Amino acid sequence: MPRDNLPAMHSLDVLYEDNHLLVLNKPAGLVTMGVAPGEPSLLAIAKSYIQRKYAKPGNVYLGAMSRLDAPVTGIVLFARTSKAAARLTEQFRTREVDKLYWAVVSGAAPSSGDCVDHLLKDERHRKMHVVERPQPGSVEARLSYRRLAKVDRGESLLEVTLETGRKHQIRLQLASRGMPIVGDRKYGSSVAFAPGIALHARRLIVEHPTRHESMTFTAPLPESWRRFQLPQHLVSPTTP
Repeated sequence: MPRDNLPAMHSLDVLYEDNHLLVLNKPAGLVTMGVAPGEPSLLAIAKSYIQRKYAKPGNVYLGAMSRLDAPVTGIVLFARTSKAAARLTEQFRTREVDKLYWAVVSGAAPSSGDCVDHLLKDERHRKMHVVERPQPGSVEARLSYRRLAKVDRGESLLEVTLETGRKHQIRLQLASRGMPIVGDRKYGSSVAFAPGIALHARRLIVEHPTRHESMTFTAPLPESWRRFQLPQHLVSPTTP
């Protein structure tokens, strides 16, 4: 996969690129955006990449269509034009986008499940909580999952499909059902895993904003996942 000449710590793993889209495989430990000026973020590094590759003067436009928490790896989609951003935003709003994640959780997970909860933000501790019933400030969160494999040490590999995109949603909803994501100490994991946590944005399907054809992007797993010894047919480059 093409990489630019940024410092190795913040090299970009480019999954796809054209005049309208930039699709990256985010590493663990790097925030998507929203940091103080001068602090590293995926957005800032991606803008620098575009500016240098295409010798663009002045500011570079990049619209973040998806975000991942700092410890999470995988696909992040950027729009390279405001027209593309508007059309992609509408796809996300109407839930026409297919977002699929992989997570390794502690414990023997059920073969499949649906999770519907109301989540409330805890600003003081920078985390989310499940509340029993809707209340001011709470949001509904929906996802479904299926178990792809049982992993050594009694862990399970889950394929998670998001219906809503809430802050820390997958991490909290699985943990609240006794299945914390490996390495996610914020939500109850007692297992060491570095860097980041064992949550990966594996696949994204969107309609191209100008060609109007379905585009499927798949992000390879990070090196840290080798410890799980997953079945080869699941991790081969052709696995959707």
